[in-house]
Amino acid sequence: MKNEFIQLAHGGGGRLSQKLMEDEILPRFGDGPLETLPDAATIAVGSDHIVYSTDSFVVSPIEFPGGNIGELAVYGTVNDISVAGGKAMWLSLSLIIEEGLPMAVLRKILDSMKIAAEKCAVKIVTGDTKVVHRGQCDKIYINTSGIGTKYDDFNLSRTRITPGDNVLISGTAGDHGIAVLTSRESLKMGNGPMSDTAPVHNLVAAVRKYGQAVKFMRDPTRGGVAAVLNEMVKDLNFGISLDEKNIPFSMAAKAAAEILGLDLLNSPSEGRLVMICDSSATDKILADWKQLPEGRDASVFGIVTKDSGRVILKTVSGGKRIVGMPSGEMLPRIC
Repeated sequence: MKNEFIQLAHGGGGRLSQKLMEDEILPRFGDGPLETLPDAATIAVGSDHIVYSTDSFVVSPIEFPGGNIGELAVYGTVNDISVAGGKAMWLSLSLIIEEGLPMAVLRKILDSMKIAAEKCAVKIVTGDTKVVHRGQCDKIYINTSGIGTKYDDFNLSRTRITPGDNVLISGTAGDHGIAVLTSRESLKMGNGPMSDTAPVHNLVAAVRKYGQAVKFMRDPTRGGVAAVLNEMVKDLNFGISLDEKNIPFSMAAKAAAEILGLDLLNSPSEGRLVMICDSSATDKILADWKQLPEGRDASVFGIVTKDSGRVILKTVSGGKRIVGMPSGEMLPRIC
């Protein structure tokens, strides 16, 4: 048996991440809620349902244009619960801190977490702190777990998606990954990209009244929009057709991506919502989203097709290309 080792790309949200889950995690633990690899599990407790999620944050650098690891940890877990059709209520907070971290930096991170939790109306109710020797972690790692209540309005499932449904995004795609990368590489740009780190709970709450028309929601974090859409069509009898001219990108992120030779569809977002909905509700959902600050750049950028298992992009030049599942190292440690 050949020796195999974990690579950075195993944590990047692309093909190797998917293979790790399918080959190593699911065979051992995938006989329950984990089987469909949700961002958050919906679990029956008596006659009620709770939504439960956990995430670990190792972003480098820990401060980046538009945010820091603290608020990212709160928003990331709240968003996973929100896109599963839940309302986040309580969070745990576990810190792994490297010896020598300036106390001022820790205070700044904790203060930003407090503000983020208040913004999301969640309470941090339990946690843990560990300190390790210098060099045994990169300044600070954070784990947050969240518990929420399930909205009864939604019936979210990939199997409900049918040709003719619309693909929506709540704002510009790929900002977070590009902002973190340019900061990490010290790429100096005037009016450079800013992280989109933000909560999506208000966007979800705004569409509860269209609940049965909403079929799928996901926040495009690791692997970006490309990974989310490829995961969505995997092994099912529909595909996705995207229209490049309708995909919202910020000018700063687009410029940085061109300099770095990166595809923004593979770049993570940490404050965006991708949705599949029945076309009859599209205009109403967009109108409601655009009334919210976090939804002002919302757009319909695709449609569900009969092209089984494929994501196709219609380019601005009139051509077409396949949008595949991201592979390779991509953008490690962006969350």
